[in-house]
Amino acid sequence: MKADPYPEDKTPGAGRPRDPRIDAAILAATADLLVEIGYANITMAAIAERAGTTKTAVYRRWSSKAEIVHEAAFPATPTALQMPAGDIAADVQAMLAATRDVFVSPVVRAALPGLIADMAVDAELNATVMARFAELFGVIRRRVADAVERGEVHADIDPDRLVEVIGGTTMIRLLLSPEGDLDDTWVEQTAAIVVHGVQK
Repeated sequence: MKADPYPEDKTPGAGRPRDPRIDAAILAATADLLVEIGYANITMAAIAERAGTTKTAVYRRWSSKAEIVHEAAFPATPTALQMPAGDIAADVQAMLAATRDVFVSPVVRAALPGLIADMAVDAELNATVMARFAELFGVIRRRVADAVERGEVHADIDPDRLVEVIGGTTMIRLLLSPEGDLDDTWVEQTAAIVVHGVQK
């Protein structure tokens, strides 16, 4: 039996604040649909129907499917590294583990290919998604700068390249092997390559 639809909420200017239950229902519906039918098959109408609301209510909050998906897939800003600084090898391993933990959820796995494609052609969406990772990226940059000062890392290492290596490695692994497991062994092996390289 289909749930009763939420009543039409109004914008703050119309005299009544929007109902946060609708926001939560839309995001939950989007997450469920991502896992069930995949990014390509999701429509705004399907999201509204699953959430028990209207397309008008959905469009009032998000202007496109990609915007809803990114918020449903990344509901919170990734936590910055909590471990004490001082060991770049341990830092890199922790960075990889933290990135892995963000991307391995079923919702993110389902969203990633389509979301990447949309981000490539939508600069505003790209900036919005990347903003969720700004704090984590900032911590990585500081850790690399500290390691350079300690003489533990080459002075010409660009922290942004390390961010790209860690994020790119994780995403390409998921795209090439969607059902594959990114376990602690993968984290350790990948961290060893990043820290020590491949030369003898």
